Amino acid sequence: MNLAYRISWCVFRLGYATYFRWRVYNPERVPLRGSVVLAANHASILDPPLIGAALKRALNYLARDTLFSVPILGWLLRLWEVVPVDRDGGGAAGLRAIFDRLRNGGAILLFPEGTRTPDGQLQPAQAGLGLVVIKSSAPVVPVRVFGTFEAFGREARLPRPRRVMVKFGAPLDFEKLRAEAKTAPKQRLREIYQQVTDEIMAAIASLEPKED
Repeated sequence: MNLAYRISWCVFRLGYATYFRWRVYNPERVPLRGSVVLAANHASILDPPLIGAALKRALNYLARDTLFSVPILGWLLRLWEVVPVDRDGGGAAGLRAIFDRLRNGGAILLFPEGTRTPDGQLQPAQAGLGLVVIKSSAPVVPVRVFGTFEAFGREARLPRPRRVMVKFGAPLDFEKLRAEAKTAPKQRLREIYQQVTDEIMAAIASLEPKED
C-alpha cells in the first residue's frame, strides 16, 4: 500500500466499523501476495472500499475514465492507482491495464454484473470477466457483499447506518477451461467466457451472510 492508499484504508475501516457496524468473513481466503482476481456482486458505491478495507493488501480498482477529470476525485483516483475504463469504447486500454496489474502480482476487483443492481437483487453476469479470467493465470476469489444496497442504494441521497457485511469465498479453479481456450474456435471461446462468468456468479450467489 502506498501512503495515500493506507490512509484511506484506515479511514474506511474506521467508518465501516463504527457507522455501518461491519462484519467480515473469511478474508484469509485472499492470498496476501501474488496476482488474484476478486469478483463481487455490486449493490452500492460502498462496495469497492468495503471489500478493500477488509483486506490487508492493496486492491486495484476500476473507474470510468470521465471521473478522472473531476476535481479532487480525479486526484484521489490517481493516488490510489485506479484503472481508468472507457465504458463507451472498446475498453482495450482498460484491459491492458488490468492484465498489467495482474502480471505484476496485483489484486484486482471486478464486478461480473457490470454495474450496480437497481433493486438489491443479483443481476445477470456479463462475459467480460470470463475473458479476463481465461487470459490470465490468476486465481479467482468470489466475494459477496450484504447490506450495502440498504445502506446506500442507487436512489439514496445519504448513507444510512445499516449493518454491512462482506464474505470471501474459496478460490475457484479454471485451469481446464484455460487449457481448452488456447485452441478453441471463436464460437466456443465466447461460450467459455460466458461459462466462466456464470460459474463465478453462481459461486457469489452461494455465499451466505454467516461464517462457515
